Order: sequence, then structure tokens, then C-alpha cells
Amino acid sequence: MAAKRHPTVPVVVGHVTIGGDAPVVVQSMTNTDTADVEATVAQVAELARAGSELVRITVNNEAAARAVPAIRERLDAMGVNVPLVGDFHFNGARLLEKYAECAQALAKYRINPGNVGSGETRDAQFAAMIEKAIEHGKAVRIGVNWGSLDKQLVARMMDENARAAEPLEADAMTREIMVASALESAARAEALGLGRDRIVLSCKMSGVQDLIAVYEMLASRSDYALHLGLTEAGMGTKGVVASTAALAVLLQQGIGDTVRVSLTPEPGGDRTTEVKVAQQILQAMELRDFTPQVIACPGCGRTTSTYFQQLARDIQDFLDASMPRWRTRYPGVETLSVAVMGCVVNGPGESRHADIGISLPGTGEQPAAPVYVDGVKRVTLKGEGIAAEFQEIVEEYVRQRFGSG
Repeated sequence: MAAKRHPTVPVVVGHVTIGGDAPVVVQSMTNTDTADVEATVAQVAELARAGSELVRITVNNEAAARAVPAIRERLDAMGVNVPLVGDFHFNGARLLEKYAECAQALAKYRINPGNVGSGETRDAQFAAMIEKAIEHGKAVRIGVNWGSLDKQLVARMMDENARAAEPLEADAMTREIMVASALESAARAEALGLGRDRIVLSCKMSGVQDLIAVYEMLASRSDYALHLGLTEAGMGTKGVVASTAALAVLLQQGIGDTVRVSLTPEPGGDRTTEVKVAQQILQAMELRDFTPQVIACPGCGRTTSTYFQQLARDIQDFLDASMPRWRTRYPGVETLSVAVMGCVVNGPGESRHADIGISLPGTGEQPAAPVYVDGVKRVTLKGEGIAAEFQEIVEEYVRQRFGSG
């Protein structure tokens, strides 16, 4: 079981609460040109339907800022009420000042303190963005990124470290600078009048150990709500494994109030993959339930037939396809567990431990598949219609167990 959550101040973003006693929130980000209203609306809706509870969009120029109110209106008309987060760099102060409707349509602003200017200009532009958040009653994520640290802060802290009796190594010093940037920026926002209940912090690193160390430091030094994410995680299994390795360690310690898995999509790939991975991490850590889980064995020399693999895939597809309908009709169905096992060694035992399980015959075994419901053998399926019959049993079980809700 994961450790008790690190206590943080809850932050309300639209209708979503981050921190406090609220569940860990899943976020994602579009990769469309925000000025393209139709494409951005379509992708935001797709991400929201996949389970993203906050969606961040780039607001990088005047065309994007002008498009934000229209995007919000279109989403509302479609019944997609996911809060939108505006991602600002370099020119955010000017865009928020010039486009008040954009400032109002967004539920949260993401500010990178390393990208709001330098010197007095930096301070003025940071203050202007915070003041707009106060004016419109919006939350702010102060998002430090190791690739865009404030150069003046880096120079100052490096000089101080060089003069120290026991200077830190370069990696440790980078972590200290990351944390200092986040905490100093948050203190500045509070001094300007933004409440702690409007501030979320993040320190994005691309190395797993760096990310873990930085967030452990943040959690020990503050009670701000924390957004977790391994930046530039990469593509495919590399990105999934690296993100899981970092986030799981932190979540196990009770650190983190909201997460994003920053995967590089395959060319033409599905953007919702990052949402599904984030959900699977939280579900695997037993922090939240999003969708019924299929437990399936990996196969071995006892299962030379691929039938159980095909059935496992078909059942997962069936559950995924059914969830939009089940989610509204059958509250709690996301906790369902289904086992699809391939031989007599672990098949009956694993099937009994799941809510519903089927133990398929392995190589040389009798061509029969016992089905277990709530740990009790209910029926033995045979013949060509095993998959369809098993799906009917799952459907009936869902209806009987969760239908009363």
C-alpha cells in the first residue's frame, strides 16, 4: 500500500480539485496548433473522453489567444467540461493583458519562471501574469523546467556554491536551483496576493533519479500542491518505463497531486496513450480505479496455442468498448477484475481470485474452459463460441453486481 499522501493545500481548477484529500488527477496536453479551433477542440474532447481531467493547450501567440474562448465555447456546447490550462512562455503577460476573454476562458495558467524575461523585465512580467490570475480568480502552475532555468538565478546560486566550504556537485546543485526557482517564485506570487490555494508547483526533469530527488526536496520543504511529470520522457516503451519508474517511486511515498505522462507519440499515433498510461500507473499503484482490469498469463510451453492470447485481447477490447456505456449505468464497474488464463497450472487459482475468470485449456489438456464467478465455478464452456459466451457472462455479472447503483 502506498504511503499516506503528503499533506498539500488543495487547489480548485474549474470543477477539479488538486491536492488536499482529492484523488491524484490525470492531465494531458494537446499537440495541435491552438489557433486551429476545430483540430484543438477535437483533440481536447478525445483526451477528455479518454479520461484526462485537465487538458493543457499552448497559448503562444495572438492567434492562439484569440482562439481560446471559441475552443471553450465549442467544448461546452459538446458537453465536454474539462478545464483548460493555458501554457504560457515568453509573451504570456502581454497575451493575458490584451486578450481578457482568453484569460477568463482558461481555468489555470502555466508559468515557467525561466521564460518570462530577465532582470526587471522578468519580475514585471511575472507580476503581471500573477495579477491577471488574481483578477480572474484563476489557479497558476509555476512550472520549472531544467531546460529553461532562470539564468540569473543559476549564476547567483552557482557563485554561492563555489564560495561554500563544501560545494555541491553539479547534479546536486542543479536540483537545488530547480527547487529554489519553484519556491522563490511561489513566495513572490504569494507576496503579490495569490493565495496558496491557487498555486501548484512542478519541477520537470528528464532523468528519473533527478526527478525523484527534486520532488522529495519539494515535498519536504513546502505544502504546495505538486504536479508530477518526467519531461521529455521519450517514445514507446522507453517513455512508458521511465515515466512509470519515476512516478511510481514518488506516488509510493505519497508525493504528487496530479500527473502527466509526457510521451512522444509515434508518427500518426494516438495522443490519448499518455492518458491511458497515467491511468494505468495510478491503478497499478492502487490509488485510483479507471477501468476493469484483465489479468492474463504471459504464456509458456504449456500454451503453444495463441487462443488464450486472442481471448485476452478480445476481452480487453470488449471492456474498453463497453466502458462508455457502463460508466454511467453501473457505478463502481471500474473496479471489476477479469482473469483470462492459459493452462491448468495457475488458471483455476487466478480465475478464482478475480471477480470473473476463465481457465483455458493448455497444450494437451481437455478442451474445456471452466468459468469462475466470485471464486466459485459457475460453468464450463466448450466449442467455438467460448469468447462470445464468456462476454455474455461478464455483461450479466456487471448488470447484476453494479446495476443497483
